[in-house]
Amino acid sequence: MEFQMTISILIPVNNYDVVTLVHSLKDGMERVPEFVEILIGDDGSSEEYRKKYLSLCGNRIRIIASKVNVGRATIRNKLAMEAKGDFLLFIDADAMLPGTAEAYMIKWLNNIKEARVINGGVLYNASPPGDPDKLLRWKYGISREQKKARDRNKHPHSGFSTFNVMIEKSVFSKLRFYEELKQYGHEDTLLGYQLRKANIDILHIDNGLLHDGLETNRDFLTKTKLGVENLSKLYDKVTDRRTFSSIVRILQTYNRIKFLRLEKIFTGVFIRYRERMEIRLDSSDVSLKLFWFYKISIFCTYREIHRRKKFNTVF
Repeated sequence: MEFQMTISILIPVNNYDVVTLVHSLKDGMERVPEFVEILIGDDGSSEEYRKKYLSLCGNRIRIIASKVNVGRATIRNKLAMEAKGDFLLFIDADAMLPGTAEAYMIKWLNNIKEARVINGGVLYNASPPGDPDKLLRWKYGISREQKKARDRNKHPHSGFSTFNVMIEKSVFSKLRFYEELKQYGHEDTLLGYQLRKANIDILHIDNGLLHDGLETNRDFLTKTKLGVENLSKLYDKVTDRRTFSSIVRILQTYNRIKFLRLEKIFTGVFIRYRERMEIRLDSSDVSLKLFWFYKISIFCTYREIHRRKKFNTVF
């Protein structure tokens, strides 16, 4: 008799309504028994949302709760420790199924023997959001994140995301997310680097979830700054900057800027024109080229700040 692989679904969440998502996945579990449980990681949510999560408990749905916000890395590690499945399917709280849960789950099963880490991808609605205040996030997602598996498999460790990814539990238990990163951003980038260093392949398949929870332009810019700050800190902590840079596009650009000794110019431009750039990016006339310049100039600024501090290499 062939051994049956089991899968745990892990959904980390903070003040976001996951009731519809969980009910959809629960219906799929009734038809696909290899999916044995759903774990919701409540990362310090308010009482209002906590009650919603608790209402979902029972019948193979559990809540792993933290009274305070411990961060994306820590709550994911907690979920993984509690999971019973042989594989861990991480799904972000603001995801939505584009079709039936059954079809989504079966596609994972059809590929489960092909790799120890499988990325399903992210999808965005084809039409722009009705709210122009969310246009920047949508444009960026459509342009940079929504890619076919054939394209993602060309550079499988680059832009690694845990929005919709399945990882063998034995692999994850050896690596885990880096819990020193408390604020938003790039904990999954670091995991992609660790997988590359460990020579663990990533298979990309077309089994995407819709990214439904688009942030406002201002919120996305704030998250971008937090993420870039994290990336600069990680750049000082990795032992192999060359490999790390090979999977992160912004680092490849930074290394060219550094070679040309232009870092201080980019830093000066950011300090002087930050507000003007943010006003332009928070408008209906969104430019992704400007957004890319904004990101790289922030990174150069943080490199200047972190250059004066001493970081010990860890990875």
